[in-house]
Amino acid sequence: MIGDSGQTSAELLFLFGTLIIILMISIVFIAGENELTAAMAAARNGAIEGLATSSSAIYPEDTYRDYSNSKTSLLYPYSVKIVNISYSDLGLDKNYDKKRIQFKVYAKTSDRFDSKELVSIGDRINYNLRKSVAVSFNSTQSTNKLYNPVFSPHYVYTTANVKWV
Repeated sequence: MIGDSGQTSAELLFLFGTLIIILMISIVFIAGENELTAAMAAARNGAIEGLATSSSAIYPEDTYRDYSNSKTSLLYPYSVKIVNISYSDLGLDKNYDKKRIQFKVYAKTSDRFDSKELVSIGDRINYNLRKSVAVSFNSTQSTNKLYNPVFSPHYVYTTANVKWV
């Protein structure tokens, strides 16, 4: 009878030890997923902000001057809708020793724009997307003025050209 109580204590210690190890492994996985979820939310907010300022024809002064000379149709309000925003895991980026994530925005417009104008609209959307991700991870100091690439603790983010559907 004396040996049975010691066996129970050893089994409980083994059970609690196993649960702690599983919990620690789960926390690492959940933290990475939480970081991607935060980045995706920031990307959506930034893309919507970029779309709102672009489609309202609100631009920085140098962009306005450029559009005045070559893309006058972008100086007037227009309608663009974001259909989807997705991301792809491109594997480990050896330059930064972090996983590389690439966002892709799918958008559509009923207005007639030429390819240069669509690229300009897409660039504005992607710029605001990257800026929003940089602000959400407080990494604006570690990127360039175009926010390309953007960094978080475990990932480096870039954007693909907007896909017009």
